[in-house]
Amino acid sequence: MLDGMARTLVVKATAGADSPERCAQAFTVAATAAAAGVDVSLWLTGESTWFALPGRAESFDLPHSAPLAELLHIVLTTGQVTACTQCAARRDIGAQDVLPGVRIAGAAVFVEEVVADGAQALVY
Repeated sequence: MLDGMARTLVVKATAGADSPERCAQAFTVAATAAAAGVDVSLWLTGESTWFALPGRAESFDLPHSAPLAELLHIVLTTGQVTACTQCAARRDIGAQDVLPGVRIAGAAVFVEEVVADGAQALVY
């Protein structure tokens, strides 16, 4: 882990294909932190919830941005990815639908992570 960095970085992605630059920024920051050895928790909320499904990240394209599927893979293999319970329910997404390693959890779990000692939260 890099000196002076928070022990845990909680990144909340609220945008998806509806706001591609903001979406890509959230995934890029989460994956970069994870690659640097930071404990990362990426929350998929709102339209970004769709990226919890197989094949959805592969369909995302933003010029001059790292492929979203690769960024998601980094976080999935080194950190935690969570789809918001209510956001998933609004999109008829269940636990059986999401990528392996993605959990579905609600606001109480998000708050637990954010108030953890040494945690830093970013919302995109």
